[in-house]
Amino acid sequence: MTQSRISNPLDRFLDEADAPDRTLAVVDRGQPDPVYELFVETFGDLEIDLRRTDGWGDGESTVVLLEDGEIVAASPMDALRDAVLLVNSDLYTTGTGGVDKYEAPSVLRALDDAVYTFRGFPASAKEKLILIVMSRYIERHALEIGEGRLDVAFQKLSRMDDEYGTKRIYERLSDVGVDLHVYGVPDVSPPDRDGMTVHTGRTERYRRTWFVVYDPPAGAEPVALVSVETERNTWRGMWTYNDERVGAIRDRVTEAF
Repeated sequence: MTQSRISNPLDRFLDEADAPDRTLAVVDRGQPDPVYELFVETFGDLEIDLRRTDGWGDGESTVVLLEDGEIVAASPMDALRDAVLLVNSDLYTTGTGGVDKYEAPSVLRALDDAVYTFRGFPASAKEKLILIVMSRYIERHALEIGEGRLDVAFQKLSRMDDEYGTKRIYERLSDVGVDLHVYGVPDVSPPDRDGMTVHTGRTERYRRTWFVVYDPPAGAEPVALVSVETERNTWRGMWTYNDERVGAIRDRVTEAF
């Protein structure tokens, strides 16, 4: 059943997002067709131009991100394959290996300040996984810094118990001293942990908002992911490293949730 579209407190950040025209190009050195087909399946509907060009030499196939014809990021196709193309969300939610073993590839991280629509299964097997990978990237960044504030929306608090990998990550985050704030519908008893503040609500904004906002100590890079569910299992989202924008998102979260 299609959900009705309602206003969300974080919509304005998606509406104001401004990114240059970008192209993802595969410099192909004999990459097997099934891997390239998975790449197209994952990124082909994200309103970003895709290209495939022949490579040279004996190196591995590489994915490059271009802005105005200039390369701004590059990742081995193997990195995308291992982190996104040949895995499913269980790697990041039910296990513990995702946050430590697979870092978000640089071409994925560099798609900042652009709004895309990410569909979940069965409409797409991979698009929503991009949001999960970027969420884990932010969590890993906060773990590595070990300070600052992290605000995270779960939709339902039960995810922190049902998803073992998610539970372990947030136990570790609270243990290292990050000021951790979690948000969600209280469909289970809220977790009680030192260093973790739980914010609950039952309105649509709690049910349809996915954010991971990291405000670090001075000198570290801030980063925020914002996504709003526009219809069942379809998310309109973006991520940003802009200090002013991250601060504004954090302020809006604390005001509206």
